[in-house]
Amino acid sequence: MTAPEANVWNVMIVDDHEMVRMGLKTYLMLDSRFEVIGEASGGEEAVRKLTQGGCGGKMPHLVLMDLMMPEMDGVAATRALLQRFPELRIIILTSFLEDEKVVEAIEAGAVSYVLKTVSADELIYAMQGALRNMPVMSGDVSQALTRGLRKRSVQDEDEGLTEREREVLLLIAEGKSNKEIGDELHISVKTVKTHVSNLLMKCEMEDRTQLAIYAHRKGWVKEG
Repeated sequence: MTAPEANVWNVMIVDDHEMVRMGLKTYLMLDSRFEVIGEASGGEEAVRKLTQGGCGGKMPHLVLMDLMMPEMDGVAATRALLQRFPELRIIILTSFLEDEKVVEAIEAGAVSYVLKTVSADELIYAMQGALRNMPVMSGDVSQALTRGLRKRSVQDEDEGLTEREREVLLLIAEGKSNKEIGDELHISVKTVKTHVSNLLMKCEMEDRTQLAIYAHRKGWVKEG
């Protein structure tokens, strides 16, 4: 199923808010290049409909997919649909701009990640791009994707440290005591000691000084 050369592209709308689906459908009905052939209130319903034969016997060329939905979110639904229909084009259309979510959506196979604050013309532009398998993203989304990928890269290099362990490590690198770390992170001194022990083990270090040097060498400590 490839993007057609004909004048009409079939679109499916997946969103758990009925008013959003109605608004998108109403707008797209005014554009003769698109035909909304179906809708779903969640990812699970969308997957079920398409795997059972499509929408009224038709298959979409493009899906406008919400991100945060109950039972099956947009990322999971995108992944499931593309496993079955690899030529399908999917745009994540959401109100949420979170670095990790942007990365997850693109990794799942979404062509573009578009915020619901875009204008109608910008959405149409993104849809046209998706049908040609060309990503279209705003500056904010592109920056979120870059940040998310950078975080992934750092996590791959951080010896499997948890987010809390990284926080403790950075405070150790700043020369803070266990009590000061506990006060800043609102955890007990006993919990801080546990994190320090885990850090020493994971980083294969013998003391706090080595941990501080390790953090500086990794470039995780902001100088000045």
